[in-house]
Amino acid sequence: MRAKVTVLGLGPMGVALAGAFLAAGHPTTVWNRSPGRGAALVEDGAREEPTAAAAVMASPVVVVCLASYDAVEEVLTPLVPQLRGRTVVNLSSGSPVQAREVAALVERSAADYLDGVILTTPAGVGVSTSMLLYGGPADSFAAHRETVSALGDPLHVGTDPALPSVYDTALLSQLWGTLTGWLHAVALIGADGPGGGVSAQAYTEIADRWTGSVRAFMNAYAPHIDAGRYPGEEFDLNLHLRTMEVLSHASELRGVRSGLPEVFEGLARRAVEAGHGGDSYARLVEFIRAGSPV
Repeated sequence: MRAKVTVLGLGPMGVALAGAFLAAGHPTTVWNRSPGRGAALVEDGAREEPTAAAAVMASPVVVVCLASYDAVEEVLTPLVPQLRGRTVVNLSSGSPVQAREVAALVERSAADYLDGVILTTPAGVGVSTSMLLYGGPADSFAAHRETVSALGDPLHVGTDPALPSVYDTALLSQLWGTLTGWLHAVALIGADGPGGGVSAQAYTEIADRWTGSVRAFMNAYAPHIDAGRYPGEEFDLNLHLRTMEVLSHASELRGVRSGLPEVFEGLARRAVEAGHGGDSYARLVEFIRAGSPV
């Protein structure tokens, strides 16, 4: 018998979470502040409770997915007696500070708490390759890992419940940086060549195969950052800067204006002018961190 699970909150993501638990064979209870959201889930075998207290009492694992952490606190505060002895898995979106506040609230009720982030859209919930990050007691995560694996690939990032939110913010920064860089590239290559240039699809097929090289750079540079030493080796900042100047010129000629080449070139030029031209690209993290590093 699969573990019983309760899902509090039936927005698009909450519905997806409950559906994934049902698909994996977990007896699933659902609740939403606005009644009627669980009708389709009930047809699939879920049990809908009229109150959050009744829904919590139905399962040892309570998954919360509400619009904000303020809503989470509003719903959970009156449920302290019902939460005792259960595990709360909060998959709502919020800040690291809010994650710690909700963790404290839940722990006062003598319940275990895991905070998590879902690194996919509702359509990706339940897909084995979709990643979800969790923070909180390692033994609680281990005890419920099989249950939450119904939602995707679970990864425990540490005992601090704030860590998933920290990772989420950092990963979103990389997402938008990558996507905006890709959009700049698509605009640049589409403005060049006979017949209007290269299509986005044709470019992306090549770019997708090339991303392994980007991963290789990241993996090579991460130890540089952790050690605070930035050996330039074959591709130092002097060479990066010269290549960035080519990108800036090409973008200007083709009228492609995202502002990214100026950002890249500005960071690299500051580092080179500060005497770091022979260092690796990872040296730029010092300029990003402090603005004007010593």
